[in-house]
Amino acid sequence: MGQTVLVTGASGLLGRQVQRVFNLDGWKAIGTGLNRISPPEVFKLDILDAERIESILDEVKPDAVVHCAANRFPDSCTANPSAARALNVDASRSLASATTARGIFLVYISTDYVFSGRLGEAPYRPTSTPDPPNMYGQTKLDGEKAVLEVASKAAAKNKVVVLRVPILYGSAHEPSESAVNVLMSQLWASQRIEEMAHRIGVDDYALRFPTNTADVGRVCRDLCKLYIDPASATRVLPKVLHFSSEDQMTKWDIVKTFSEIMGLPLDGMVPFKPGEEPKDGVKRPYDCHLDTTDLKSLGIDISTADFRIWW
Repeated sequence: MGQTVLVTGASGLLGRQVQRVFNLDGWKAIGTGLNRISPPEVFKLDILDAERIESILDEVKPDAVVHCAANRFPDSCTANPSAARALNVDASRSLASATTARGIFLVYISTDYVFSGRLGEAPYRPTSTPDPPNMYGQTKLDGEKAVLEVASKAAAKNKVVVLRVPILYGSAHEPSESAVNVLMSQLWASQRIEEMAHRIGVDDYALRFPTNTADVGRVCRDLCKLYIDPASATRVLPKVLHFSSEDQMTKWDIVKTFSEIMGLPLDGMVPFKPGEEPKDGVKRPYDCHLDTTDLKSLGIDISTADFRIWW
């Protein structure tokens, strides 16, 4: 009998690809989402509803859960921190409590934004000290602590792992799903700009490591296989891991790559280096490069799609 995985946030940018990768590998992959619901593959779930979470787990009886659902927009988290905390921390704690009580393995998707990203600190190891620069990073870090604390109190060995990933890109329903994909739409929009004063400014300072969602899905699948394998029962496996591409780029580098691929001029866009105080009030890190050594040491494939070739 095949294995079953439940993917939260399966109607989103990452969750869709995670569910797809598991499906292609022969798993029964069930997804949940708040919007863009398509039963029976993806059914509606308000992740804030703890009782509904438990009933779904009892109905689906998954071997593993990959928790992709989150508020991952830094400006939104800053604007409404209580809502961000409810989703990124409280709901994650409830999910971990429910999965742990049922002996279900949980992958909690986190972010490189748990680190300050200050000049000279990267690359960050899973053991590096977190220091989030904004509310988004703080709530995701608190979510990490919450799910790991649940497992610790229950003495649930190898039942929860945190997987930190950087900025993501991939197949999207709309560009706004990814800060990378949206740059392509901005490039198209810039073709209609005629006045130099109205050019679209693009960050040419902060270093990013755009990573493909399908690659993250593959790593999640491989982690699930490893952690639920009976042969791993006697092993002490890591509680926190990092996955990232090595394609170091600023957003301006990304736009230039798009320009070259599409044959579109950059006349309507201009690179800039942000000042000390960001316009939206959200401080963003300079370089949060994640070290993937620990993941590789587990025998997990850490290869990634080439950014230019994929696009």
